[in-house]
Amino acid sequence: MKKLSFWKADWFLGLLVAIVMLIAARGDLIQSLERKAYDLGVKAASRTPSDRIAIIAIDDVSIANIGRWPWSRDVHARMIDLLGGAKAKVIANTTFFFEPQRDAGLAYIEKLMVLQQQAAPADAGKPGAGDDVLTKIGGVLAEAEQVLNTDRKLAGSIKRAGNVVLPMIFQQLTEPQGNPDKPLPAYVSANSIALAGAGEWLPPPGILPIYPIAELGAAQPGIGHLNADHDVDGAVRAEPLLVRYYDRLFPALSLQVAARSLNLGVADLKPVWGEALQVGKLRVRTDAELRMHTFFYADRDGRPPFPVDSFFDVLSGKVPAAKYQDKIVLIGATAAGLGTAQVTPASPATAPVMTLAHTVSSILGEHFFITPSWGIWVQAGVFLLVALYLIVVLPRLKAGVAAVISLGIGIMLLGTHFGLMITQLMWVQLMGATALLAVGYAALTTKRFLVTERGKEKSDAESAESSRMLGIAYQAQGQLDLAWDKFRQCPLADPVMENLYSLALDFERKRQFNKAESVFRYMAEFNPKFRDLEQRLTRAKALSETVILGGAQGHPGGTVLLEGGGMEKPMLGRYQVEKELGKGAMGVVYLGKDPKIGRVVAIKTMALSQEFEGDELVEVKERFFREAETAGRLTHPNIVTIYDAGEEHDLAFIAMEFLKGRDLVPYTKKDALLPVQLVMSIVARVAEALGYAHQQNVVHRDIKPANIMYEPESDTPKVTDFGIARVTDSSKTKTGMVLGTPSYMSPEQLAGKKVEGRSDLFSLGVTLYQMLSGSLPFTGDSMAQLMFKIANEQHADIRTVNPNLPTCVAAVINKSLAKDPDQRYQTGEQMAKAIRLCLGTMNAPARPAAAVS
Repeated sequence: MKKLSFWKADWFLGLLVAIVMLIAARGDLIQSLERKAYDLGVKAASRTPSDRIAIIAIDDVSIANIGRWPWSRDVHARMIDLLGGAKAKVIANTTFFFEPQRDAGLAYIEKLMVLQQQAAPADAGKPGAGDDVLTKIGGVLAEAEQVLNTDRKLAGSIKRAGNVVLPMIFQQLTEPQGNPDKPLPAYVSANSIALAGAGEWLPPPGILPIYPIAELGAAQPGIGHLNADHDVDGAVRAEPLLVRYYDRLFPALSLQVAARSLNLGVADLKPVWGEALQVGKLRVRTDAELRMHTFFYADRDGRPPFPVDSFFDVLSGKVPAAKYQDKIVLIGATAAGLGTAQVTPASPATAPVMTLAHTVSSILGEHFFITPSWGIWVQAGVFLLVALYLIVVLPRLKAGVAAVISLGIGIMLLGTHFGLMITQLMWVQLMGATALLAVGYAALTTKRFLVTERGKEKSDAESAESSRMLGIAYQAQGQLDLAWDKFRQCPLADPVMENLYSLALDFERKRQFNKAESVFRYMAEFNPKFRDLEQRLTRAKALSETVILGGAQGHPGGTVLLEGGGMEKPMLGRYQVEKELGKGAMGVVYLGKDPKIGRVVAIKTMALSQEFEGDELVEVKERFFREAETAGRLTHPNIVTIYDAGEEHDLAFIAMEFLKGRDLVPYTKKDALLPVQLVMSIVARVAEALGYAHQQNVVHRDIKPANIMYEPESDTPKVTDFGIARVTDSSKTKTGMVLGTPSYMSPEQLAGKKVEGRSDLFSLGVTLYQMLSGSLPFTGDSMAQLMFKIANEQHADIRTVNPNLPTCVAAVINKSLAKDPDQRYQTGEQMAKAIRLCLGTMNAPARPAAAVS
């Protein structure tokens, strides 16, 4: 049993790569490619950011001037008062106010106030020196407590502004294992919506919430979570618009800011589970877990997409607060060491407040990247198509074509990816398919190089024996030039000399004597006494100087056979030429033999290069082989079988069935006419053969007695030379003679009109006329007169030439020779039927074929 080696095939490697890449499709590597491609698409896309958003940065300048972080909360209170007075639309401070800010002196002040109240006399309302002192001390303590209680100041500023949004965070974004430790304060729950109707489409869960202190919550600010959604590579690309805490949903800080800028509250946030979040009239498209893929806006002229001012500059009045009227003001840290910079598609170090600005603008402008519901099917379909390309198509392509097609597919995939992102803000993940294409192409190319190309180069360079075997193989295939190249790569030794000697003889058979001389001369340099090398070299040299294949400078009938002994029988293709059978206008007919299967054939040669030149020669050759192929498809008992067609040097040849009989030309002489019944029988069978050919869309174009072979012993007529007339159709010889036989041509053929099957039937009618009468129906003193008669004059009634013919015979001839094709027999079968009906009316039987000589 033959050992299975399918695993070595290119298609198997393509399949293996596809399976591996399919398994790796959800792995970090492919997903990393998808994310990198996504980031590039984000950078390439362009949208205009909202001009309503402004950032006040807690930057290094502010830290240097105001003091070390964290600042006293009265600083934040002063900023909120400034912005509230300037009528800012929304103020979002990303600073965490999760614990009370207790000044160290405030505790002592509170203790002194308690003692002051305890030390006040019973008659504290009456005037007295001691009472006055304690009252003054109490006033000072109250004033100090007011100054040091910064939480109260900040709460007051938030309440006066009425449009402040503060952050909360969930310490872990994971499913809770039990029930909450305690209920959330009412001021926190008021900023959430109930979880209802979500079904399987649940937002990400969160536990262990941290929120602003109660004193600030009493001022009723808006509260939104500030949890970032980090990808596995640590980058922030999406915003979880809602986080699920048990049965409540908490909106993101960005969502709260956007909603309040539209005068909307949490009640106006309507989840469309699994696909979007409705914010008033805005529809924010999301993934199944209500994550929005934020649009990150590009810098403009080297500046951030949103205006950024220093906290200190605004607080000190250097930047007027009036600038922020009707603006969405985002306050956040950008100074080094404050907070953690985020990796985003826009920058590897984006301040969280800048990320917040991008997110708010994305919501308000409906600028967000979406993954369509049909995207997963497109991804799978494209992946499958690329896999099929690697398994089925790529292994069949040549290296250059494979590179061009693979590059084109890769460009198309990348173009589709970036085109959808840039124009439609649509993310369809095609990097898995692109990676499959790249890896598959690289794997197959490398495998071909390592297993085939490099192995072949190494074999050709280092292994003389392999080169010799290749030479033998090429020689057996008839590729003698390639065999010569391979044999020259081998060190000369007796086995190689035998191979070279055999090769030189093959060159002789091909009549390429100059090449035979080259081989003999190469051998003589090593061993001039090898066999009869000296005689062979002398003869090959003489012939290479005098003989040209096919007689290229002589008559097209020049033979390929040479007189004298000592020469190998010539070859035409794979056929060995035995002898010459005859000559025609275009070449010589030989008796040949296929040495592999012993089949005897007739080989008709055509020296096309003698009749045509340049582009016309190329066109005629193409037509020759096309017509030979068409004729070769005809299989009919009355059509000569075509076995092969080829070209040898300057000779085109057709190998066909060898017939023992001869053509019908001798039987057109008045003294050698065949019996009427036999002629009618032969023509009927020829008509059927033509009818079959016409059904195959093959027109002969040159029906005449010379192209109909007849073997009397078996009473078998056969039509030959299908397609030869078309090769030379409408062409002229070097002497200007029109190729073809005008006496048998139909009127439409002479007029240069489209030739179809009915033209062949006209020619067959002329042949029938000639074989029954010994004369042609149309004759003339000149070519022009002959052509005029065929086109315009009625032929002479055949019974004026042969009065013994039945009326039905004349009727068949008259109908077949009608000038108008529509008046003739329309098919060969019709003509054959009419002839056989005529035969049936004749009394005398046809003479047996064996009696015809």
